[in-house]
Amino acid sequence: MFYSKPHQNHKTRECRFVHYYITNSVSTPPLLFFFFFFLPKFGVFKSNSPHPLLEFQTPTTGLEEKQEEEVVVYYLVMERQYGSNSLSPCSSISNGVLQETVDVTKCLTEANELIEAIGAFSGFRKTQSKECLNLVRRLKMLVPLLEEIRDLHDMLPAEALSSHISLLKEALVLAKRLLKNCHNGSKIYLAFENEAVMARFHVVYDKLKEALDGIPYDELGVSVELKEQVELMSTQLKRAKCRKDTQDMELAMDMMVVFSKNDERNADPVILERLANKLELRKIADLEAETIAVQKLVRHRGVPNSESLQQIIDLLRKFKQIAGMDNNVAPDGPVVSKSLQRCKSTLIPHEFLCPITLEIMTDPVIVATGQTYDRESIQKWLNSNHRTCPKSGQTLVHLSLAPNYALKNLILQWCQKNNYELPKKEVVAGMGDTPSDLAGEISSLVHNLSSSQLDIQREAIIKIRVLSKENPENRVWIANSGVIPPLVKLLSYPDLNFQEHTVTALLNLSIDDSNKRLIAREGAIPAIIEILQRGTEEAKENSAAALFSLSMLDENKVLIGSLKGIPPLVLLLRDGTIRGKKDAATALFNLSLNQANKSRAIKAGIIQPLLALLEDKNLGMVDEALSILLLLASHPEGRSEIGNNSFIEILVNIIIDGTPKNKECATSLLLELGRNNSPSILVALQFGVYEHLVELTRCGTSRAQRKATSLLQYMSKCEHIP
Repeated sequence: MFYSKPHQNHKTRECRFVHYYITNSVSTPPLLFFFFFFLPKFGVFKSNSPHPLLEFQTPTTGLEEKQEEEVVVYYLVMERQYGSNSLSPCSSISNGVLQETVDVTKCLTEANELIEAIGAFSGFRKTQSKECLNLVRRLKMLVPLLEEIRDLHDMLPAEALSSHISLLKEALVLAKRLLKNCHNGSKIYLAFENEAVMARFHVVYDKLKEALDGIPYDELGVSVELKEQVELMSTQLKRAKCRKDTQDMELAMDMMVVFSKNDERNADPVILERLANKLELRKIADLEAETIAVQKLVRHRGVPNSESLQQIIDLLRKFKQIAGMDNNVAPDGPVVSKSLQRCKSTLIPHEFLCPITLEIMTDPVIVATGQTYDRESIQKWLNSNHRTCPKSGQTLVHLSLAPNYALKNLILQWCQKNNYELPKKEVVAGMGDTPSDLAGEISSLVHNLSSSQLDIQREAIIKIRVLSKENPENRVWIANSGVIPPLVKLLSYPDLNFQEHTVTALLNLSIDDSNKRLIAREGAIPAIIEILQRGTEEAKENSAAALFSLSMLDENKVLIGSLKGIPPLVLLLRDGTIRGKKDAATALFNLSLNQANKSRAIKAGIIQPLLALLEDKNLGMVDEALSILLLLASHPEGRSEIGNNSFIEILVNIIIDGTPKNKECATSLLLELGRNNSPSILVALQFGVYEHLVELTRCGTSRAQRKATSLLQYMSKCEHIP
């Protein structure tokens, strides 16, 4: 008699694996070895006389998922070797007779829940995507069958169904684990072990077919349609196991090359690039997710062969090197940025971390796609001859970096509130740090600005314009050389070509924070506004862009507004080229963040040009117009100007037919108007907005969903609104 005392502190669930045997059996030793030496590691044994009954209980908190799966698989092996009567789940013995105790209804409910959970997986790894989607589709087809069996199972004794339903449930558990692994597991590992993963699919197919083939459909009275569907599925499962899909030979060959120690091409950048593309490991976000997946493999020893695991880690490092990422794949825990290590007690907001280094940004800049990175990191990326956005993968139409002042201010406020010190970065102090050849060139250019010869002056301005566009360091070095005062004076020179080059040079220099104050302090703003009114088309465009750049400082917003810079911007918005309209819209949006400037913009007639932008979708400026209108709607004068029926109709049409971003902005604007003017809501309802708002709560962007939900809640509170 064997007995293992149960642990007192275990909370257990009954998951009994019962083995009873007859004394004259000759085939029990291997099975007894399994019970008496393997199972005690996970649970407890009890013996009940007069028949030796082994009852296995698994601690819910003490058994790892992988171990639990091993137990189930071991049970399946034992069942095949010794027959289903020698070891069956959920069984007990009464008076020496095996009694089934499975709750069929409960098993059916749990099976349905498993299928529902499986159906919730969205997206699988490319190497197994086809197999996963086929399996999910087949499993969803089981739902009507399970519902009908639930209604009819009382027609038969429990023992006629229990073993088959239990087997089906076990197959679904294995399927869920397999699909979960193919959903968020390591892409490299799944490609490397593709054959082993396919073998797991075949195990699932076997279990499903065995369970479905054993159900007594005729005795239950299952409908003919469902029987035919099950027969078709059984045939498909048999074919799926036999089918050998043509492998991506290029992928297989590339994997073989990079994992080969003897092949000199294992570090070939062309092969690595191709492999990264095929495995979809080019974007920063994908590489971050792969890093986490590989770390889980390391922690849980998901790869039996340590050499293979090291090869997977090495390949991931190569992919990250291609993308310009930090090669940190720590085997003992998740990736932790250096900043977070310095500030373990404080959780840095995700928005403050550079997507490349995962460290807090000290100098956030915006690239052409609108993504924000720390300047040092993105500059290294660009200097490595990359011409794509690391996060989105889009090609950069230009390589200019625009400071993200709003985010930088938020980071500084957060650091001050949480007593967090930003990492120190080297700051170029002055001309002493400038390369000698460049220092000499800049000094010569400053001298030439004061020349009495127009051609020399013009050439110097153009050269400064070019140098100040190239990189951030040049802007600091040029400004520190004393170039800004003479440039500001040249803004008033009557030659239009002079003005165009000069305002553009100042625009480039103004990108640096410290230069903004210096340019405004030298009195440049009135001259820039003058060029905005009377200059060439390009000079007007660059003047608007310069006012936008300078208005990043709050004191300059006030100064530009008080110096009557808003009316010429409104005129450019109305009559300018497409680029001029965009530059004017950007500047007006920034200036309208100031409450006094909202009134100035409304009085300058900004509403009509904005409505024209909404109606002319070919310009592609609907979002810009809606964003400015949203700011103006917070002002009483703005609401009275735009709260008419025709404008509400335009908003509703955008919510119906616009792009996702258009719909988001239009819904936000309608909500702002409705909160201060209930008739606007009634008018919107008359134009049929309600059902489209309901649709937005389901399918819109995250912000659109929030705004649409708030608007619907507000509508429900208004009188005469359902």
